[in-house]
Amino acid sequence: MSEGIEIIKNGFIVEYRSDGVYLSVIPEKKSGVDVSFDEIEEFLKRKKITGIDIEAVKKTIESKDDTECKIAQEQQEQKIDAEMKVRISNNKMQAGVVIIPPEGGEMLSAQKMIARLKEQNVVFGIDTDIIEAISKDPIYNQEIEVAKGIEPIHGENAKMTYHFQLSKNMKPKILEDGRVDFHELNLIENVAKGDVLINATPPTQGTPGKNVLGEKVAPIPGKPAKLPVGKNVEIAEQGQKLIASIDGQVVLANQKVNVYALYEVNGDVDNSVGNIDFVGNVIVKGNVLTGFSIKAGGTVEVQGVVEGATIKCTGDIVLRRGMQGLSKGVLITQGNIVAKYIEHSRLSAKGDITSEAIMHSHVECEGTLTLGGKKGLFVGGAAKVGTEILAKMIGSPMATVTDIEVGVSPEIREKHKQLKTQIPKMEQELKKTDQAIEMLKKLEKIGPLDEQKQQFMAKTAKTKTYIKKQVEEMKKEYENIENRLKEQARGKIKVLNVIFPGAKVTIGSSMLYIKEEIKYATLYQSGADIRIGAYEK
Repeated sequence: MSEGIEIIKNGFIVEYRSDGVYLSVIPEKKSGVDVSFDEIEEFLKRKKITGIDIEAVKKTIESKDDTECKIAQEQQEQKIDAEMKVRISNNKMQAGVVIIPPEGGEMLSAQKMIARLKEQNVVFGIDTDIIEAISKDPIYNQEIEVAKGIEPIHGENAKMTYHFQLSKNMKPKILEDGRVDFHELNLIENVAKGDVLINATPPTQGTPGKNVLGEKVAPIPGKPAKLPVGKNVEIAEQGQKLIASIDGQVVLANQKVNVYALYEVNGDVDNSVGNIDFVGNVIVKGNVLTGFSIKAGGTVEVQGVVEGATIKCTGDIVLRRGMQGLSKGVLITQGNIVAKYIEHSRLSAKGDITSEAIMHSHVECEGTLTLGGKKGLFVGGAAKVGTEILAKMIGSPMATVTDIEVGVSPEIREKHKQLKTQIPKMEQELKKTDQAIEMLKKLEKIGPLDEQKQQFMAKTAKTKTYIKKQVEEMKKEYENIENRLKEQARGKIKVLNVIFPGAKVTIGSSMLYIKEEIKYATLYQSGADIRIGAYEK
């Protein structure tokens, strides 16, 4: 029989002697391992040692020193070959093996490992090179991927082709004498009933894959086109085409394709017409008088003068003569604004604003503010512009106060201002909830709270959680906007003639008061300062 065979494990020693089997536990301070009864019991079972004295095993473990103890009668060591456990991923696309080291026996051959995999139904994607390497240079007690399936190639979604212009060129034509032609803007794209607006290609089904069990894995088919159906359009040819159902102007608004009819006013918008609220485009051949309003789902064009009126629309606003706002006029649009001139009005555009002269008005636009033509003037009031200001003249020789901001979206800047005010208020509310909860906890230490106070405490705790979450989200949004303000402060102000004293220029987070005339220049931000360079065409 085997005698004096000593097996040293991680934290304990098992020795086969002529008078029995002995166990000793290596102290934790020497081995660095706190051995458990379960670990030793599992090893003894794996070695198939019979007649184990469980109490002797427990006593040896509890001694926590090098004391050895006889745990079984004399018997021969059972040599155990290496074992292999197969683990298959939940999606059946990977299979791995864990090699349990031999105890006096042999390592598994590559052939045996492959056979064990097939016993577990792993038949596809087996990497024989890895298995050969493991059999020659085994890695024990670690999972190693040995088989991998082929992922399916998912189908492609349907694609849409638009047969109309998604964006319009808002730059008016400059005539040879320097005047701006506001008549030939070509802003309206007309379509006829039955015209194809969108073609959609069908989705593909994709290519199947195969998992490690040799089973087919179906691909996810592509999604069919979800045509952006708006007003006055219809779907044709089994969802493959979007066509116009009426004659009119095609407009992409709010991610939907619409065909708008036209509302035409042959004279003035006055008492005989009243306020206008129309889903499509509006053309006014006369004037829009003070106190009246126009709301449109498309473009608004006024061939006369707009007085102290309000115009709101999702398309473009075109004022062929201009606007005398009388400090009451308002223009608000999701598109662009083009006007001969604007006085004493408030303007807001998601796109660009183009005019020959804007005087004593408050202007906001996400895109570019262009002052062209003979005057090219912006004087008085304020302008908050997202991208760029192009002008011949800013301010006046009389040092009229003129406030110019460029480089950051007005909407983002306003949100930044709101958050800066709201966050301290919310933090103060959070502080009040903390104080209320603390007071109730002190009362609770004195004696049990009545039902009303318990309900109030629970409600206050929920309020605290809600406010805390709100504050965290607002601070995160504030930080993101701060970063965007720094990154987006790349706007420019280009002045062909002169900026007069009295103007205040803000680009990003930098500010400059104009104290002397600046001519033929480009203003831009560099670091924390505003630089003045040569005029850029």
